[in-house]
Amino acid sequence: MNAVRDSPSPIVVIRNGGLDLFGRRLAPGAIVAWTALFLGGVVMVMPFVYMLATSFKYNNEIYELSLLPREPTLDNYRRLFEKSGFPRWFLNSLLVGASTTTSVLLFDSLVGYTLAKFRFRGRSIVFVAILSTLMIPTEMLVLPWYSMARTFGWLDTYWGIAFPGLMTGFGAFLMKQFFEGVPDDLLDAARLDGLNEFQVWWQVALPLVTPALSALAIFTFLGNWTAFLWPLIVTTDRALYTLPVGLASFSGEFQTEWEMVMTGASVATLPTLAVFILLQKYIIRGIMLAGLKA
Repeated sequence: MNAVRDSPSPIVVIRNGGLDLFGRRLAPGAIVAWTALFLGGVVMVMPFVYMLATSFKYNNEIYELSLLPREPTLDNYRRLFEKSGFPRWFLNSLLVGASTTTSVLLFDSLVGYTLAKFRFRGRSIVFVAILSTLMIPTEMLVLPWYSMARTFGWLDTYWGIAFPGLMTGFGAFLMKQFFEGVPDDLLDAARLDGLNEFQVWWQVALPLVTPALSALAIFTFLGNWTAFLWPLIVTTDRALYTLPVGLASFSGEFQTEWEMVMTGASVATLPTLAVFILLQKYIIRGIMLAGLKA
């Protein structure tokens, strides 16, 4: 029996125990799966909705159980941009994220190309050494990083914040796996046409691994954008704080300005959302291809 009758183009129709959605038949199992996905999506989005709503609240409303503010205000955003170092922290994170991403794409693609297309003594040892760095927790590397930064005078500098992320073992491994799929005959033809090895890499091999480069760029930028531990350790000058460290400064020993934390976090989340919305196809493709290559 049809639940919807005499409708020229019904959106949802219940028929014979199943469900027609936009003219597409859904089995009961699919209905359960879509319902579970919808509920899971709501659960995952709610913290962001609560954070955004809290950014429009006064301090005395923070601990109330209501989701929406009683008297919405923009004072938190005015304070954030006019009376704190947030704009500088935003630019610092942008500078560190962009520089490390550019460096990773350049050097990791060179390393991956070399390991994939050249045969030399010790090649396997070098590759295993690179893979072994993926097994070391970041917390164990903080001490040698700090020792290096203090020795070379990199404390409280942009270089000190960025240098641990200028090359990554994961990036070299990912690029090697993709470069191995580039046909050797194509590269040999380019060499016969008079291209040197750098030109072969830049003009022929690199354009063929664009999906891997896109995924690596996104992962690297987002990882540095949200990095907290190392920037916290290497910087004491508020003018050099990155966004996560700057937002943490709103939390003091005796009081935490939650409305400011939520406001700053809401603004800091916007670039990551924009990156995901604009480049989500590359993120999904990169995850899928990285899993296949691994």
